[in-house]
Amino acid sequence: MGEEAMALATASPVEKNLRENLARENRALGAVVPVLRHLLASEGQRLVSDAILARVRGMLSDLAAQLLAVADGRDPALRSFNQSDTDTRDTLAESLAADQVLLTLCHALAVESHLAERLHHQRGIDPVLCPLLQELIASDEPVIAELAMNMLAAQSRFIQSQRRMELPLTELPPELFHAILSDHAHQHGSPAPDSALARLSQNYDEAASRLGLLARLVSAMRRGAVAALALDHAGLALFASALATLSRQPRAHAVLACHEQQGARLALGLRAAGLGVEAIERQFLLVDPAARMPRDLADISPERARLLLDAAAG
Repeated sequence: MGEEAMALATASPVEKNLRENLARENRALGAVVPVLRHLLASEGQRLVSDAILARVRGMLSDLAAQLLAVADGRDPALRSFNQSDTDTRDTLAESLAADQVLLTLCHALAVESHLAERLHHQRGIDPVLCPLLQELIASDEPVIAELAMNMLAAQSRFIQSQRRMELPLTELPPELFHAILSDHAHQHGSPAPDSALARLSQNYDEAASRLGLLARLVSAMRRGAVAALALDHAGLALFASALATLSRQPRAHAVLACHEQQGARLALGLRAAGLGVEAIERQFLLVDPAARMPRDLADISPERARLLLDAAAG
């Protein structure tokens, strides 16, 4: 940490400008969860927030419905509940919204699906079957071909689930999945060994989830993962996962970097992943043609870009 602090203390004017931009973008991101909590608890919603807010609200409600189904010993995938349980479901959804990690995940997924639809309509980028995924499916390496096929199915399910404003429990990251089930079990008493809750926990497989498959596919591509940093060739899902892996930042940050007013994060992420300025500019034009790319980015090495991102995250 001392070496990092010293390195940052000798930052060039270009780096200082990027750090200031990152700090501003971080403040914007930091306000997201409190604003979401406020809007979820309020009937008044800004029109500009409706699409993403509705999906976040829907995902929380869907998770609550699944947990109620599990508590009744039913298959959570059926998501069936009596109308008389509506108040119980809504109360449970409100309690789930208090979990900052879960709310952050739901926001990132909602933004991802919203951006994927926008890129489809504006740039013709298919949200499910992108050119790179087709190439990977046809790969001579059986492991990559199988992962790509499974990823195609998982991405198709994700897009459909987002349109229905759903989030399957088994698509949660492991720490969230086990924490939510543990909290629910604690509130409803310890589950019996043969209960639906225990079966759900036993059948959970992070590697088979969409995020797990994306991470595994990027890892299996090894050095070829840089090909996924072309948004129009790789699609948003694979692009975000490759950007997160190669720039060593959380995937949610990589997704949000493609959102409005996060240009410094996108530029630094792509630079940290090893892209040159011309390649970065092409991605900028795809994400937001009106956005201004940081000046003199070529003066920032990939190592310095990672350091700036790490400092902003810390």
